[in-house]
Amino acid sequence: MENWDLLAPCAVTVCDENGTVVRMNQPACDMFAQGKDILVGRQALKCHPGVERDNFSDIYSNPRTNCYTIDRDDGRKLVYQAPLYKEGVFSGFVELSFPVPEVIRHRVTEKFSRDTFAKD
Repeated sequence: MENWDLLAPCAVTVCDENGTVVRMNQPACDMFAQGKDILVGRQALKCHPGVERDNFSDIYSNPRTNCYTIDRDDGRKLVYQAPLYKEGVFSGFVELSFPVPEVIRHRVTEKFSRDTFAKD
C-alpha cells in the first residue's frame, strides 16, 4: 500500500541518513505541535530531549532498533525507532509512536510456519 504512513493511526516520522526529517504524517505533526512545513527539513536530534537525544545520536552512529515508552501529559506512548536500508546501505530511520494503555497485555505465541500463510 503506497503512502501507508499517511493513513496510520500512529505518529510516523522518517529521517534520512543525516538525521534530517524528510517525512511526517499528521499524528506526528500533532505530537510535536508543529506543522510539516516547520519540521520537515530540520534535524530530528533537536526534537529529542536529554537522555533520548544522546541515545538517538548513538543509534545514528551505530544503526540499530531502539524501543522505549514515554509518559507525557497526553498519555503513555511506545516509541519504536528502526534503521532503514536501501540496497544494503544505511539510509535513515523511521520512528513510530503509538499511544498505549497504562497496562498492556503480553502474549506468548507459537512461531509461524511456512504453512501458516499457505494459499488455499
